[in-house]
Amino acid sequence: MRTALTILRKDLRLELRTLETVPAMALFTLTTFVIFHFALNRAALEGQLAAGVLTATVLFAAMLGVNRLFVAEREQGGFDAFLLAPVDRTALLLAKAAALAIFLVVLEVIALPAFALLLLGPSLGRPLPGMVVVLVLADLGFAVIGTLVSAIAVHTRARDLIGPIVGLPLLIPALIATARAAGPLLAAHGPSAPPGKWLAVLALYDLVFALIAYGVFDFVIEE
Repeated sequence: MRTALTILRKDLRLELRTLETVPAMALFTLTTFVIFHFALNRAALEGQLAAGVLTATVLFAAMLGVNRLFVAEREQGGFDAFLLAPVDRTALLLAKAAALAIFLVVLEVIALPAFALLLLGPSLGRPLPGMVVVLVLADLGFAVIGTLVSAIAVHTRARDLIGPIVGLPLLIPALIATARAAGPLLAAHGPSAPPGKWLAVLALYDLVFALIAYGVFDFVIEE
């Protein structure tokens, strides 16, 4: 854990200095909301349509962070230094997944108010606690899969292309579960708690892919 925390602090400090990832994700998200606002030609969205727009936008914005996750290690020899160090390889997985999850949380702090202002019909206040639960589970899945995919793609020439090609199909179950869990919350007179079935699907997805990433990550970064 000490190694993972050291790498995480380095990544967060680097992002604070350069502002390369989170501002790009936020700008993409806000631009997409504006496009949906005018393209759908509707005064407001609610229910499953609103959940689909929000989830898809966050997912595609997350891919920008995925593509940048290991670029510094690749360009500055960080992979070689880490492989030579007497530390557990899993520390890199934990640190990068945590960094990506933090980036997503910061993005959603910006995105949810903008979404409520530009597109959402019902008030966001009542379903906000349920939305936080749904988004936290979704962020965990996005972070684990994004870290694994980024570690694979960064070793290729077309890493900006390989990341989405490999990552988006793997994230489809999480995308569906997130949208279905958030849909009732964003309805005009929907419940204040998300459906338990879709929360269970998201939790199971996170667990399965976390175990898969843990099992194969050593081989990925050594290739």
